[in-house]
Amino acid sequence: MLMTKPAPKTPRRAFGAGPAVSLFSLGTMRALDSPEQLEQVLEAALAAGINHLETAPSYGPSESYLGRALSRLGVARDQVVITTKILPNFDFEEGKRQLHQSLERLGVERLDNLAVHGLNLPEHLAWATAGPGAELLAWAQAEGLVGQVGFSSHGSNAVIEAALASGAFRFVSLHLHLFDPGRLPLAQRALGQGLGVLAISPADKGGQLYAPPAQLSADCAPFHPLELAYRFLLAQGISSLTLGAAQASDLAWAGRLAHGDGPLSTEEQRVITGLEQRRRQRLGASYCGQCRACLPCPNEVPIPALLRLRNLAVGHGMDNHAKERYAMVGQAGHWFETVNAAACKNCGDCLPRCPLGLAIPELLADTHQRLAAAPGRRLWG
Repeated sequence: MLMTKPAPKTPRRAFGAGPAVSLFSLGTMRALDSPEQLEQVLEAALAAGINHLETAPSYGPSESYLGRALSRLGVARDQVVITTKILPNFDFEEGKRQLHQSLERLGVERLDNLAVHGLNLPEHLAWATAGPGAELLAWAQAEGLVGQVGFSSHGSNAVIEAALASGAFRFVSLHLHLFDPGRLPLAQRALGQGLGVLAISPADKGGQLYAPPAQLSADCAPFHPLELAYRFLLAQGISSLTLGAAQASDLAWAGRLAHGDGPLSTEEQRVITGLEQRRRQRLGASYCGQCRACLPCPNEVPIPALLRLRNLAVGHGMDNHAKERYAMVGQAGHWFETVNAAACKNCGDCLPRCPLGLAIPELLADTHQRLAAAPGRRLWG
């Protein structure tokens, strides 16, 4: 058995009612080619000061590999904070069985955190607060198998708001990004309620920032876009940021920013302000301010979400990211938007509601052309 070196003294942030967590969390869904790969990534994470480990049964062999790595590295139980997840679709007995299996795979007697994974729809919330899930979560805590419960959500703001208002959870995992800050008010509300807040995938889902396009790199200079995105969220007080590392080198920024929990510097704030200015300049009269006044759409087109992707493609050259996210529309069930821009029927209901007077149907057509169809004539940019 190997023995890990003592973790470096790095800042910890409150995480609900559970143990404090490092500024970065290790997501274990990418280092699954072999048990040895995850072991190497875990060792690098601990060396970078990371103490929060996030896994799930739905991440393939993640729990088993993590349990093996913890044992082989001789990691003391109180050295790490472990979060795993459960989907909101089991009856009480099946949920108990799955929870016991998670504990066995991880080689632990108790989880620090158990999250309802993908609380995306009203029926998921009902499962967790008044149905079989509520019984399961209460039982798990009463038995001492789970320290605290929380949820992750890719759902609507309304579902997230209802979950926060329920009082049933002590932490929440949300998509929070420098280039998609729309849920920051929800995160701030959660923090104000004493909940822990975990930012999901600020590097990849936040814009493929590990491999930024040249235009975005220039816009963020002298900072790397990923560095700026991390610092933005940490300065907002977000409890921890997830890193889905596939190799030790993926944790380099976590090591460099292990003490990066202070307020934004004057230079960082100047560059972030400049990003918005450049985006507006390049988009001109087609800039969408993301106010959501255009909703609801009678054809259920998620207008702000789609025009945000257009903003990024035109505003910062983030075409690859925008196309990848647009391609997911309608392909991921309740985990992502289900209707793309082609569903716009040009009814005009949104037009009088837009404070910027945008030609929304034309912009949606352009968005679809840019992100889904072969290149052709552009209406703007």
